[in-house]
Amino acid sequence: MTDVAIAVDRTKFVVASQWHLMWWAFRRHRLAMVGLAVTSFLYLVAVAPGFFAINEPAKQDARSAFQPPQSVHFIDTAPDGSWAFRPYVYQMVLKRDPVTLAPVYVEDAGRKTYLNFFGQGYEYKILGVISSTTHLFAPTDSTRPVFLLGADRLGRCVFSRMVEGTQISLSVGLIGVFLSLTLGIILGGISGYYGGKADFVIQRVIEFVLALPSIPIWLALSAALPQDWPATLNYFMITVILSLTGWAQLARVVRGRFLSLRTEEFVTAARLDGASEGRIIFRHMLPSFASHIIASITLAIPAMILAETSLSFLGLGLQPPTISWGVLLREAQNIRSIATAPWLFAPGVAVVLAVVALNFLGDGLRDAADPYNK
Repeated sequence: MTDVAIAVDRTKFVVASQWHLMWWAFRRHRLAMVGLAVTSFLYLVAVAPGFFAINEPAKQDARSAFQPPQSVHFIDTAPDGSWAFRPYVYQMVLKRDPVTLAPVYVEDAGRKTYLNFFGQGYEYKILGVISSTTHLFAPTDSTRPVFLLGADRLGRCVFSRMVEGTQISLSVGLIGVFLSLTLGIILGGISGYYGGKADFVIQRVIEFVLALPSIPIWLALSAALPQDWPATLNYFMITVILSLTGWAQLARVVRGRFLSLRTEEFVTAARLDGASEGRIIFRHMLPSFASHIIASITLAIPAMILAETSLSFLGLGLQPPTISWGVLLREAQNIRSIATAPWLFAPGVAVVLAVVALNFLGDGLRDAADPYNK
């Protein structure tokens, strides 16, 4: 690289905004970029889970109980030896094992079910508003279900239910973090900006909240919810419960930043210029450490997802017919399910994937939050 190119590159770095510096630093973090790609895909699925599902999540088929996953074949060979790219699966039939007499599923090579990309299937709604019947892939014969990840004890498609549960599990993390963020910024900002008695009272409340053991409090509050509440209200209350203990740590961070910023020259200049307190806080002080808040949010979402999954797995969170990853994992609680249908653990793989991706993304944002240290 020539001296002129080096000088231009340095000039570009010096005059760049903090957001540009963050993005350049973030792009160098490969795991964070992978986490961003996986997280973006998961939230895309959460926006329109019906598009990615194959079968109707709540549809039951007693004849397909505990049916194992079906293998997808992509090359279709004709009797005359010609072939074509056309995905299909073999239908499964239930037979008796000649030795143990146990019922087992075997592929019927004479019955193929073809899959169409962007095919037509059951009707669903995108974000509960836009109706559609187009699916990423759908069987040509709707009377023949396709179980890519097997079926549960009621013959419901595990893959479609796991995709549908993405919307609830990921949105719980987002809404819970949003509520925690709102409480943390408001209370932490008041505590750090005004100080005095308000700071004393808020800090004592924060210390009390931080002293509470999170898991027992979650369990106690979840167990106190009436079992006959509708699914939407139960969903809302679970997000509120998860937010009650998540705001305190962020409020302390915000308070510390406000304490250090309120005596800075740019804040004093804005105050002397006649700016209102609201403008000083939201226009001058908060943007100066918005990158740290974004990183904190990204790292807090996985904790919310794990908390919801744990509560639902224990039967104290969301309840059927609501579909979430935690609710689906309750199917794998007994030994018979584990021995008979290990594919019921598939939602656990989705939880691990989402949490790892969000943690990679959060680590990258945290490292890029202060690009001047690079």
